[in-house]
Amino acid sequence: MDGWKCFWWNSGGAYDLVSSESEPFSLPSSIPDWPRGNGFATGSICLGEIEVVKVSKFERIWSYSSENKNSRAAFYKPVEIPYGFFCLGHYGQSTVQPFQGFLLAARPVLNSKNMGLPPLQKPLDYTLIWCSTNREKDYDIESGFFWLPCPPEGYRSVGLVVTGDSTKPSAAEVMCVRADLVEPCECHEDILRIESSSLDIPFFIWKTRPSDRGIWSKGAPVGTFFCSVDCDFDGELSISCLKNLDQSLSSMPNLEQIHALIKHYGPTVFFHPKEIYLPSSVPWFFSNGAILCKKGDEEVHAIDARGSNLPGGGDNDGEYWIELPADDRVKRGSLESAELYIHVKPALGGIFTDIAMWVFCPFNGPANLKIGLLNFPLKRIGQHVGDWEHFTLRISNFSGELSSLYFSQHSGGEWVDASGLEFVEGNRAIVYSSRSGHASFPHPGTYLQGMEKLGIGISNDAARSKLFVDSSVNYQIIAAEYLGDAVSEPCWLQFMREWGPTIVYNSRSELDRIMRYLPVNLRFSVESVLTSFPLSFMVRKAPQGLSRRIIGWVMREVRCCSALMCSYQSQPSKFQIILCGLDWS
Repeated sequence: MDGWKCFWWNSGGAYDLVSSESEPFSLPSSIPDWPRGNGFATGSICLGEIEVVKVSKFERIWSYSSENKNSRAAFYKPVEIPYGFFCLGHYGQSTVQPFQGFLLAARPVLNSKNMGLPPLQKPLDYTLIWCSTNREKDYDIESGFFWLPCPPEGYRSVGLVVTGDSTKPSAAEVMCVRADLVEPCECHEDILRIESSSLDIPFFIWKTRPSDRGIWSKGAPVGTFFCSVDCDFDGELSISCLKNLDQSLSSMPNLEQIHALIKHYGPTVFFHPKEIYLPSSVPWFFSNGAILCKKGDEEVHAIDARGSNLPGGGDNDGEYWIELPADDRVKRGSLESAELYIHVKPALGGIFTDIAMWVFCPFNGPANLKIGLLNFPLKRIGQHVGDWEHFTLRISNFSGELSSLYFSQHSGGEWVDASGLEFVEGNRAIVYSSRSGHASFPHPGTYLQGMEKLGIGISNDAARSKLFVDSSVNYQIIAAEYLGDAVSEPCWLQFMREWGPTIVYNSRSELDRIMRYLPVNLRFSVESVLTSFPLSFMVRKAPQGLSRRIIGWVMREVRCCSALMCSYQSQPSKFQIILCGLDWS
């Protein structure tokens, strides 16, 4: 593994030697010894007929760099694979990012009851997909050749192979997997785009992930990549991901291990120093005057601290909603009482655990419109009673290491690798909650929702302050369905209606007030930004309960919904919890 160099391929066709290797990433602190139990953090995971281990030591095969820093990547083969396990493919990543990669290596389970075809077989041959020496054959350069294994009948390839010359890889380089032990996968993020005039054929490389990523989905990513000479490739991939057939999900953490993970990784949520509308616990909200309203009934009803008198189940039929008391003090929340509500679920075929952390704020404040250097605080647009926001820790079930963190941001969000996080103490990440709207961000700053290039949009201001909640201490586990009855759901989780009234008001007057201050050439752009937001943003409309709010996001994952609807028909009381498991990223 000497050299660690690649070549700069510039527009003139000449090559300059440059350094282009990612620095390896490690968490700020060492990982503790987790409580024992089940198969969590044991180093290997049984997927049924095959057992897999995570390999994170690599030897570089080929690198590519261009003047565009986003077009720099390196490709590796795994080394130090444990005895008896086999390579399934090679790994690639952008060299702009810290090195945080992994590949799965596999071996057959010895006590497998299947007496048919073996789970793993060598490829019959390899097909050359692309090479870096299409035209520049006169230059003495480092070359890259990308090969697709040709599997035997009844088998599928799960990864590609990279070599430094035109010699075909050996049949023993990788293994193919029996077709019933794999699931379809898809491209989801660029690794490298090569569109140089020096090349006869362009080349595009993406990360892969399972196509179906619901809570009970079986697809497990191998960590390999997919490549094509078609930049708009949208067909069926020639490689697959693995399939977890272990119905017991033995690699998932037990309840004691979940508490240990939260204690070790639980982020600190920082609110803006000028935040007015802070979080509270749900019992505090109920005990301090939140009231239950019913359509057509002038009488209002107090809600007990547990929410046991809330109507449970059913649909959001508009018959009931929660309202604030006349006391504006409740709007401001109670930071002292605030706690995070935890839903734990398997992710990506059970090789990861997702710990979704929900925070509740009694009130969501009005938005702030930013136009260049100008700020226009809005009076009503964006405000509503009851605000549920969340972020999610993704933990590797091989070791218990934090892999990434999902930040929910209004109608969208983003996954950020652990290497891109800020940490406040040990391995506890920082989550910045935006002022008034409570969206989550990995770093302080002003984030625009709208036309960011023009500097026009709704601003989300995030900063560190003395206002924070430590989720490693202040939390309650409310759902972990794979553990059966080990976790009790709070009564209020079954309230499927809205946590606030819907009030339609004339937002036009507020927008006209702002337009009067703007040059004519800016008015159309500003109006386009505001009209692009959902109707709920322009109406004082509260979110539905935690369960229904999750359903609203989940229904966008159309690929997963049909299977889950079957679960709803057989177990309607669990529908909202089942849907919690979908990956809405």
